[in-house]
Amino acid sequence: MKRVSTLFLKIALFLIGLPVLAMCIFLVPEIAKYIAVNPKQGYLKYLVYLDLYASAIPFYFALYQAFRLLNYIDRNVAFSERSVRALKKIKYCAITISILIGLGMPIFYLLAQMDDAPGIIVIGLVIIFASIVISVFAAVLQRLLQDAIDIKSENDLVV
Repeated sequence: MKRVSTLFLKIALFLIGLPVLAMCIFLVPEIAKYIAVNPKQGYLKYLVYLDLYASAIPFYFALYQAFRLLNYIDRNVAFSERSVRALKKIKYCAITISILIGLGMPIFYLLAQMDDAPGIIVIGLVIIFASIVISVFAAVLQRLLQDAIDIKSENDLVV
């Protein structure tokens, strides 16, 4: 049963990564072309590339760390320092994503002004909020796991 649930979660991680990859390949260049229509604002195209591709890097690194965490669960070493380090890296990746998207919010604002679509700003805010929630959740899990490891090591010393 445990292997089936971790296999399901591994597949879910893969399926989470596919739309982001598709957006990086197809949508980001279109956004960059659209925002740089005015020749005076041609530099904005590179800022779009920098912001969105730079935020995709910690996203995929966090997915990789989550995959490693599921492998630790499969091998019955979930209560280890490696799991705590993986959760710490996921937390830092989520913080990095929220900072990068936050720094790119002026670009989202310009895009919303050009297209007259305020929903674009809301999408950016949702990404920031989701990253902060994931960061807090990973921090709580990291703390709980560290406490469980400490209790386990104390019990091992008593016996």
